[in-house]
Amino acid sequence: MAPRIARRARALLLALLVLPAAAPPARAQAPPGATAPKSAARELRQALAAATARFEALDPAGVLAHVSDQYRNGPITKASLREHLLAMFALYDTVRARIRVDEVRMVDGAAWVYSTGEISGRLRGVGAWTTVMSWEREPEVARREGAAWRLVGPGP
Repeated sequence: MAPRIARRARALLLALLVLPAAAPPARAQAPPGATAPKSAARELRQALAAATARFEALDPAGVLAHVSDQYRNGPITKASLREHLLAMFALYDTVRARIRVDEVRMVDGAAWVYSTGEISGRLRGVGAWTTVMSWEREPEVARREGAAWRLVGPGP
């Protein structure tokens, strides 16, 4: 699968959903913002679990429910994320996402969710499992829209 498609799939899941940001800094720096309240971190983990379940059910609409209509990552929008999901679900008959939230920081009202994970899929018609992508401690940004947290784009 094209690396760009795989990167977009991670963004969807990190809604927490699934998108690598810039390379980590050469020296350790304190992350921006403040530690998120436990209640917000719990809500974000629940949103991630729900989005992951919809991803593994091959349900693009269910996954996209966790993505803001204002989602933007360069030229990629929510509409193009839908196309990437459809392509992935056509390529794999089964997908699996294992994602761990490492830390949640609040920055100007947004949640920066740092996660580590792996997405794998079973190739349709072949039956072989492949790792689609993996990442370590990558940030995604989510904002509360009404009562729900939704992904708005990659971290810095």
